[in-house]
Amino acid sequence: MATINDIAVKLGISKSTVSKGLNNARDISEEMRKKILETAVELGYVNKRRQKERKALCILVENMEFHTPNQFGHDIILGFKQMAEPEGWTVDIVPIDMEFQRGIPYGVFMMEHGYQASFILGLTLLDPWMNEFRTSRIPAVLYDNYVKGNPTIASVGCDSQEGFELAVRYLVSLGHKKIGLISGPLESYILKARYNAYINAMEKYGLEINENYIGLGYFVNDSTRKYVPKLLGEGVTAILFSHDVRAISAITECEDRGIRVPQDVSIVGFDDLPMTAHTLPSLTTIRQDRAAIGKCGFYALSSLLNEVAIGSILLRATLIIRDSTGPAPSGMPGLSGSGSVSPGCFPIA
Repeated sequence: MATINDIAVKLGISKSTVSKGLNNARDISEEMRKKILETAVELGYVNKRRQKERKALCILVENMEFHTPNQFGHDIILGFKQMAEPEGWTVDIVPIDMEFQRGIPYGVFMMEHGYQASFILGLTLLDPWMNEFRTSRIPAVLYDNYVKGNPTIASVGCDSQEGFELAVRYLVSLGHKKIGLISGPLESYILKARYNAYINAMEKYGLEINENYIGLGYFVNDSTRKYVPKLLGEGVTAILFSHDVRAISAITECEDRGIRVPQDVSIVGFDDLPMTAHTLPSLTTIRQDRAAIGKCGFYALSSLLNEVAIGSILLRATLIIRDSTGPAPSGMPGLSGSGSVSPGCFPIA
């Protein structure tokens, strides 16, 4: 482990100057402080003095609302804090964006604020800090992202493959043979994972994989407006969505076009947001337990802090059956109605 002396030797300065830079002393220039912090991160220095003074973690949040209970990130953060705070940790919530990341390296930000580790929500593969996580020595847990080969970085999320297999199997039981997918662009790890989960589930149940059954678009309303009629024109009778918000947008689009859900097309979301039980019709969706994800985030982070290298933790998926799915228009009737399906009562193997 690097020492203050190692930093001083590399920069050609005194140990007292390094100490001032690491502890945010006022009688040192901002330029020198930045050089000291960057070098400390490069060498893997750990400021044990500051860690003893303050047990501090941060949750870094991008592209995710979290302030109120109906927002996606709220329960994830709540679950994390429910585990961390009783163990004496201070947890700061820090909203970030790409401009923020371009302005300061991840390691420098963490060291500057005295954070010992982080739980990171909402980053895409295009975010500047994603490159840093390949070599970072500061423990971090990524939600719905994965970094190979770095034992100080772990991942948590919901098993997309299991979720899509449950959904496709259920739709097949309702007589659906042409099942489509509408998703955001494949610029995030999780959207790629759900795209691949769709492909694998279709293969598993012997269904046709056709690029004309798939729509990828940036903007939710624009993509549903474009792809819902396109997929129906291809004979698709059921559509999976990468997120609930897109599925809800599709229900609205169908209503505007006089398309009946589920009589003309069945719709399945992913996430089980609180609003999905109250849409008309109520949305069939793949549930991920967001509070449990937050708790697992702390569990993984605690393991990393104790030098237990965890790669990935995936929670089990549950299919919540509501009114947006029904028998295929020309298929044989199958299961319908409200309820839930989990691997325990609806095997996927």
